Amino acid sequence: QGHLVESGGGLVQPGVSLRLSCQASKIFFSISTMAWYRQVPGKARELVASISSSGGTKYSESVEGRFTISRDNDKSTVYLQMNGLKPEDTAVYYCNSPPAPASGWQEYWGQGTQVTVSS
Repeated sequence: QGHLVESGGGLVQPGVSLRLSCQASKIFFSISTMAWYRQVPGKARELVASISSSGGTKYSESVEGRFTISRDNDKSTVYLQMNGLKPEDTAVYYCNSPPAPASGWQEYWGQGTQVTVSS
């Protein structure tokens, strides 16, 4: 059973940066697309960014140009570098491994890490 653990969240002021990390275990990490989602109370979970096994990236319009997703296959870790944080970035951020043949079509989620942007 795959396991994802996020870290790096916290309370920060607008304009500063944070880097989230997601450590994966028991999945075929190097051949897996990985993604970051976020969710605020009362709203649906939102896809923030994804990175394919070959390094191709996609971003939501709301974070394009400010956030960068990256991966380190040797460490089975995916990162989300968040620059220029805004109050509207406040959310619980989740790491995700989407359903894929390598995982037997299983989808995995981390437990989430809270990011709060406030002055």
